[in-house]
Amino acid sequence: MNLKTILIGFITGFINGIFGSGGGTVLVPSLNNILKIEEHKSHATTLSIIIFFTITSSFIYIKNNIYDLNITYKVAIGSTIGGVIGAKLLNKFSGKKLRLLFGIFMILASLRMVF
Repeated sequence: MNLKTILIGFITGFINGIFGSGGGTVLVPSLNNILKIEEHKSHATTLSIIIFFTITSSFIYIKNNIYDLNITYKVAIGSTIGGVIGAKLLNKFSGKKLRLLFGIFMILASLRMVF
């Protein structure tokens, strides 16, 4: 482990803890640009990393009673199906196209948050 990887983890965990999401929007570009990990591997690795800080943050949200378990179960059904389909489609895109699609998604998500 080196300081770069720990710092990337700290920043993404911190962002996820405050905003409840967003770790992936920092983590994917960090793995690509700072750690020089290939695009497809960055996306797949990000999901595995997010599990750890999502579980940690979720326990704190549950403890502080700011968690809706009913909504969680309902959304989890659709997200599980979507996750399977998305994971299977990941290798259908070139690294360049994947980067472009992810960038467009990040821009649209940012605009949605601002407006």
